[in-house]
Amino acid sequence: MLSVRFEAGRQLYNAVLGEALRRLDLMKQSRVWQAARKMTKGKPGSPEQKARATEFSLITKAIGFTDYDLQAYATQCKNACWIGEHLDAHATRKIGTRAFKAAQRYQFRTGGRPRFKPKWKSLASMEGKSNATGLRWRNDHLEWNGLKLKAIYDCKDTHGVQAFALQNSVKYCRLVRRILNGKTRWFVQLILAGVPKWKDKKTVRPGKSAIDIGPSTIAAVSDTDAFLTQFCANVPNLQKAIRRIQRAMDRSKRGSNPDNYNKDGTIKKSANGRRLQWVFTNGYLRLRAQRRELHRLLAAYRRSEHGRLANHVIALGDTVMAEKLSYKAFQRMFGKSVRDRAPGEFMEHLRRKAASAGGEIIEFPTRTTKLSQSCQCGTVVKKPLSKRWHDCACGVRAQRDLYSAYLALHVLEDGGVWKLDTESARKGWCAVESLLGKAVSGAVQAAKGGPLPASFGIRARDRRC
Repeated sequence: MLSVRFEAGRQLYNAVLGEALRRLDLMKQSRVWQAARKMTKGKPGSPEQKARATEFSLITKAIGFTDYDLQAYATQCKNACWIGEHLDAHATRKIGTRAFKAAQRYQFRTGGRPRFKPKWKSLASMEGKSNATGLRWRNDHLEWNGLKLKAIYDCKDTHGVQAFALQNSVKYCRLVRRILNGKTRWFVQLILAGVPKWKDKKTVRPGKSAIDIGPSTIAAVSDTDAFLTQFCANVPNLQKAIRRIQRAMDRSKRGSNPDNYNKDGTIKKSANGRRLQWVFTNGYLRLRAQRRELHRLLAAYRRSEHGRLANHVIALGDTVMAEKLSYKAFQRMFGKSVRDRAPGEFMEHLRRKAASAGGEIIEFPTRTTKLSQSCQCGTVVKKPLSKRWHDCACGVRAQRDLYSAYLALHVLEDGGVWKLDTESARKGWCAVESLLGKAVSGAVQAAKGGPLPASFGIRARDRRC
């Protein structure tokens, strides 16, 4: 029954998304939209900017490209067919909102053109808008349109998180479908009022800390401690297995659909607007499920590593200083490393952790601070990426990532411009120099005789010595 309802949600989502994209295309083709685009943008908050925003708002309402209009369209679609027998009003409106947000991201160029969900890749979750009707939590079970699904609890609940959470009122529920080892598992997520419990084993130090994050390393420094470690060191390398499966999938796909390929092996282009028809064998479907499971394992390991590193950073200080980096540029330069470690996702995880602990993340631009090129004496020298140690004529010598994290502790905003306070950095260097050396020694000991990442620069330093 749950699979049928999720299939109904998928079909409804595709219908609403198609209508949203149609309205978006009509809106962009209209003359009033083209005229509004030519209006003066102005600065944020200026009369010109407000007038332009008002004009765009009127156009979207006239076309019907708003959240409420698409929610109404979703309700209309649901009531007109068999979907109305399986979905309630709140779940329907949430699906309409999801489709609208996908189209809106495409409108504002914060995401690509949204794709329709095929049958083999259905919705991963469905949720309500409140706990009063539709999907609702009652004591120890979930109720949804006549279904009563009893929940399985964590019997141990070692840290008391579960018992603490269930004391708060439920705002709404989310039903999640996950495929683990080829088997479908259902989970219920309760969105609760209040503040989540902070585990007793996790220490939080009030104060300032700073991090320097790279594609494969992360360094963190505070006034009392520092560490240098490989970024997401415990994430397994499954790319060889994934590539092998993808080659087998490609062979199966070519063998089952020889008419869809040209003589040179390229895929034929669809003719007369008709899409190519593909046939997938059972072997292909099994391979696709194996590949999906490997990607799920990678994501699970990555989330675990992100949580562990975030807790380590928060333990140094709940106010975290960090450079504002472009992770899209990271993808261009260090594609494989970013794919496996996801530094942008880690920063979002760290931001949530810091806010939960009562702190914050302060990001500053790299253009005015230039921490990797600067020294506390005021000298600025551009270094190649291969040079992993900071050596200055003033006598300062430290590992490059650790030293950049230390300098981030002494970045401040002056008149709207972020800059390095070199005087403060010089005063605090004597107390922190030994901590940075201890962090390098800790990184060597953590390797346990194994290979050290080249980004640490430790082996290159030993060869020079």
